[in-house]
Amino acid sequence: MTHTTILFYKPFQVLSQFTDEGSGKRTLSDFGPFSKSVYPVGRLDYDSEGLLLLTDDNRLKHRLLDPTFAHTRTYLVQVERIPETHALEQLENGVVIEGKQTRKAPLARLLQAEPDLPERVPPVRFRKTVPTAWIELTLTEGRNRQVRKMTAAVGHPTLRLVRTKIGALTLGGLSPGAHRVLTQREIEMLLASHSV
Repeated sequence: MTHTTILFYKPFQVLSQFTDEGSGKRTLSDFGPFSKSVYPVGRLDYDSEGLLLLTDDNRLKHRLLDPTFAHTRTYLVQVERIPETHALEQLENGVVIEGKQTRKAPLARLLQAEPDLPERVPPVRFRKTVPTAWIELTLTEGRNRQVRKMTAAVGHPTLRLVRTKIGALTLGGLSPGAHRVLTQREIEMLLASHSV
């Protein structure tokens, strides 16, 4: 059987599902068209952006969602204030959120320049008195609103969050709202990649 797996650049303020359940919010159904057989693998919060996979391949879905495979997800995160080294080390070593320690993060680094991302609509509210910074953060687990909770726990609330990579897959020049079908080679890379 041939499966379909789609890489979608989820825009800001879009639900990671096909129905709005009466909320009036934009959903995946506002984009596409997508095959009726595909469903999101995991989720990105309504107020987060970036790489979201849609598939009808249950083996791939299991591989990406089962925490034992510990595949990597990389985010660009705009935070309030400039994080010092100790805050980045805390993120890398794991922080306690909701009574449970997060896994060690393979990467938490301060970016020296603003990343090349499409403008967010609406933009993040600018405040003259509060500087902002961008960090790159790679995780191997996907707890609910984890990135936001982790940056808040080290004193740097998240202002903007963009997932840029899952395993070796990247957004690769897609614009928000755009999508493309993955090649068989890309699917094989996803099935093979894990960090444990």
